[in-house]
Amino acid sequence: MMKRTTTLVTGGRRFAGLQSPVVPFAWAGRQATSSSASTLRSARLYSADADSKKTVHVTFIDKDGTEIPLEAPVGKSVLELAHDNKIDLEGACEASLACSTCHVILDKEYYDKLPAPVEEEEDMLDLAFGLTETSRLGCQIIISPELEGIRLKLPPATRNMMG
Repeated sequence: MMKRTTTLVTGGRRFAGLQSPVVPFAWAGRQATSSSASTLRSARLYSADADSKKTVHVTFIDKDGTEIPLEAPVGKSVLELAHDNKIDLEGACEASLACSTCHVILDKEYYDKLPAPVEEEEDMLDLAFGLTETSRLGCQIIISPELEGIRLKLPPATRNMMG
């Protein structure tokens, strides 16, 4: 019997080499509790074998309307992708779901392809500047093959309550 290694991706962080089933653990500097358990449920597991070598086309639309097309590796968060490519998406809380500075706006088609936001993400989105019906936090969007061609619009400003 062959063992399959999986990687847990949550809040923009990867935890490689996990064996199923995943057991709650400390996440983003917090102990797993009933309130953070919902965040763990939103985490995605993907196979390290096949998907980790694939890429999808992603386009960021900057505050001034400039389009920035990229090849995005499957399994990476939108926030990580932005930072890797010097795109102005802040992420002040370092993907711990404690701010709204990685707020992005999606087309309805792609918004509907994502898992529903957890309560903590919804709470942070309530603080986001320029909130729309298709707003999400970039730290919570994990690139998957279903997101091929996604366009991510950056809002005209952010609210940084962290500092």
